Amino acid sequence: MTKTQNDPRLRLLLAALPHVPFDGWSDMTLRAAAADTGLSDPIARALFPRGGVDLALAYHAMGDDEMVERLAATDLAALRFRDRIATAVRLRLNCADRELVRRGTTLFTLPQHSAEGAAAIWRTADRIWTALGDESRDVNWYSKRMTLSAVYAATVLFWLGDTSDDGQPTRDFLDRRIEQVMGFEKLKAGFRDSALGKAIMAGPGRMFSAVRAPVGQPGSDKTPH
Repeated sequence: MTKTQNDPRLRLLLAALPHVPFDGWSDMTLRAAAADTGLSDPIARALFPRGGVDLALAYHAMGDDEMVERLAATDLAALRFRDRIATAVRLRLNCADRELVRRGTTLFTLPQHSAEGAAAIWRTADRIWTALGDESRDVNWYSKRMTLSAVYAATVLFWLGDTSDDGQPTRDFLDRRIEQVMGFEKLKAGFRDSALGKAIMAGPGRMFSAVRAPVGQPGSDKTPH
């Protein structure tokens, strides 16, 4: 018996995908998926209590899982770190269906769902950094994910409007965003090593030394057993 047959939640999610282009990430889509899989509406609602929102988040998480699997199977040894990040983002886009993402973007721009949409993008950035072996424990844990979240979100929006046959405009856009980030990181490092930067870090900047990655996250000081 396959994993899909064993997991009714996954069965429902996969059954929902063909309906999303027509009905969006909605209760209507959940009901249609339940009918397609032979599950009752109460069971479907128990598996996805908030209907379309939970379906959309599950789809996003499934894409993250697939991206991590593909990244683990990719030889990154010869790549510069910026190219490893670009590769991870490209793999993540390859794991997504443009119309399903477009529908999700529409859903998560609604005020009542925007925080969860932002959190989903943050988790994608976290999965990428973790897969690439990030071991930061301090404020850099947050700044790396915040920066990559912004790069990823901007790239997704560009990708949604990219009508080219080969996707080269999206790859070029991603490379430019990463180049800008790397330039900022160099500037930040230079400031940190300057006399003024050292003075600030020795004074008011000391509070950043107390910032730690969340407990249980890779790179944090403690992992629960």
